Amino acid sequence: MSALARYFKAKGYDVQGYDRTETALTHTLVDEGIAVHYTDSTDAIPPSYKENKENVLVIYTPAVPAFHSEMSWFRRNEYRMMKRSQVLGMISEAKKTIAVAGTHGKTSVSAMTSFLLTETGIGCDAFLGGISRNYQTNLLLCPDSPYTVAEADEYDRSFLWLHPYIAVVTAMDADHLDIYGTHKELKKAFGQFVSQITADGCLIVKYGLDVAVPADVRKYTYALDNPQADFYARNIRCHDGMYHAELCCPEGVVPFRANILGRVNMENSVAAMATSCVAGASMPDLAHFMEAFAGVQRRFDYRVKRNDRVYIDDYGHHPEELRYTIQSVRELYPEKQITGIFQPHLYTRTRDFAEGFAQSLSMLDKLILLDIYPAREEPIPGISSQIIFDRVTIPHKQMCRMEDVIGILSANPPEVLLTMGAGDIDTLVAPVENLLKCL
Repeated sequence: MSALARYFKAKGYDVQGYDRTETALTHTLVDEGIAVHYTDSTDAIPPSYKENKENVLVIYTPAVPAFHSEMSWFRRNEYRMMKRSQVLGMISEAKKTIAVAGTHGKTSVSAMTSFLLTETGIGCDAFLGGISRNYQTNLLLCPDSPYTVAEADEYDRSFLWLHPYIAVVTAMDADHLDIYGTHKELKKAFGQFVSQITADGCLIVKYGLDVAVPADVRKYTYALDNPQADFYARNIRCHDGMYHAELCCPEGVVPFRANILGRVNMENSVAAMATSCVAGASMPDLAHFMEAFAGVQRRFDYRVKRNDRVYIDDYGHHPEELRYTIQSVRELYPEKQITGIFQPHLYTRTRDFAEGFAQSLSMLDKLILLDIYPAREEPIPGISSQIIFDRVTIPHKQMCRMEDVIGILSANPPEVLLTMGAGDIDTLVAPVENLLKCL
């Protein structure tokens, strides 16, 4: 949503909006001239919007609940209203779209791809789901480029508004069962997304994923280190705080370095280089620039990195994402005690994956579990963080409120700390960072 707000602001429109929580990002939007309010009230709708209905477009996200009073007012008064995904689909029609889909890895792969295309001179417009550390924004505009890079979100079948020239599929794990009902139905939606690739287009898919490819679409596979894939890495090793490897691809073999952490991010880098190669970048150029990619905020995001103390923040909110993150941190710091703070996101996701969350969180040494962030949902009887907590097998675990976290960390400073979740846990990041830097 913030990328779209920035896009329309850059096009000269007046942009205002509502968000549930005040964050560093909303502060930045305000600094850029985009008004943001945090109280759901029709009084917050500007008079000019009420007086000039024909000149107003209301863009909304599924995260806004149906009972939201402002959205209900716009609907009752018959304003032009469009979903975020619908607007993104409309904008992307102007160029060849590179759409990155998958239940995990969308933000990292799309951010890496947009960075590589920009640095190699091909350029792109980009609508990212996270803030690029290289550019300090989630929106890139390059009028002369033929490409738009966009995240293709599977929630609410949003990605079906896109008709990509290049589609990337990173994962199809069970998720959003409140929408799809079954894993099979989710996979069917991914199949429909792939079927919408343009006739002269291309699919880049993680090796092993079962996706039917239209007859007139090229297909390439990628993997971390599986030599059966079209693009993969070999001789992977960690040295001087970065990964060193060789990228194997149809064009040959090229050495590269990546200033990223975690094997899952190495796999994401292979996907991004494969995508950028298909878009026209040369492999030597991609290998050269990959080292300069600085990452994405809230994606394996180092906030404190000292010999005696480490703090990493991550957006992970699915059991598999937590497993990848914790596993990567364990590989990096095998001798240190790892504490995790996790905020479950959505009652339905907690209900559907409580056992999976518990298994992943049991990989920690210590767990601090927060209440569920509801987002768009109303409470479900019997569903709370407790159903995860009861299944976690490690002895050092506790539940607490968000406002108690700083006190707990002050009393027992962690060696390695992870904060994980997609809700408003991001409001803890700065206070926790400041605390740990002072200890």
